[in-house]
Amino acid sequence: MPREATLAKALVELADTLVADFDVVDMLTTLADHCVEVLAVDVAGIMLAAPDGDLRVMASSSAAMRELELFELQAQDGPCLDCYRTGEPIVNQDLAAGGGRWPRFAPEALAAGFHSAHALPMRLRGTIIGALNLFHVKAGVMEQNDIDAAQALADVATIAILQHRASGEAQAINEQLNHALKSRVVIEQAKGVVAERLGLEMERAFTALRGHARTHNLRLSDVAESVIDGTIPANALAAV
Repeated sequence: MPREATLAKALVELADTLVADFDVVDMLTTLADHCVEVLAVDVAGIMLAAPDGDLRVMASSSAAMRELELFELQAQDGPCLDCYRTGEPIVNQDLAAGGGRWPRFAPEALAAGFHSAHALPMRLRGTIIGALNLFHVKAGVMEQNDIDAAQALADVATIAILQHRASGEAQAINEQLNHALKSRVVIEQAKGVVAERLGLEMERAFTALRGHARTHNLRLSDVAESVIDGTIPANALAAV
């Protein structure tokens, strides 16, 4: 499929998730997956700002990406943080360059197998709600058309979050982001339950949860809660 058609398909599928009561975590996971599918990147991840202003990892295209983003937050050093703080794109950063701008983050990223980094703001006018992280295994330049496509995908997600129900009202936005952050915690707990009971890696456990939610037209966070309280037994996910 031509790249333009793949991008159009991704935008349509992303828009399809934006029902009246859409699941923010599932939508952002879809965004991360599409970034890897459409763009010339190896992994993608999204961080959103909590009501207190601190960033939280909300979605990642792989377990390795999630671990790296968690390290970035712990170290308070890295491209996503700088992008969020400035509201400006950060692209084509060679992590192996001597005297780089992220002395703590860069060695960790290189050890994880990534050599170049990019981060794009999730921003609408003056409101910045997070950032999109993109990494390459090989050093190299991200072409401008890929940067533009990535920003377009991030913009769709940003507009959706900011306009969902609240139409830009700060209190409602904070409530939704806070709910999304709580949902992420519940989903992580459910991943652990499924992984332990089915003998799966965490990444496959998440795929099983997400697959069950989509097959049965349920919210991902609701499925996670049901797995934790036993309403949905973990072995019910194995058939998805």
